[in-house]
Amino acid sequence: MRATVLSGLGVLVAVFGVFFALQGAGLVRWPAESFMVDTRNSIAYGLVIAVIGIGLILAARRMKRG
Repeated sequence: MRATVLSGLGVLVAVFGVFFALQGAGLVRWPAESFMVDTRNSIAYGLVIAVIGIGLILAARRMKRG
């Protein structure tokens, strides 16, 4: 049960991280009034958040095995 919740949280975090990075790159302009659109910091922060999400997914897989 814990591994499933952790995996779901990891997917959610990774998706938001990719979304933030795409906003920072200017590829996603929604919402239009977002302060994150076309800012390089948002790209870096989004990628870090996505990596954290992937780490949560991998941790959940290890929990399922062990």
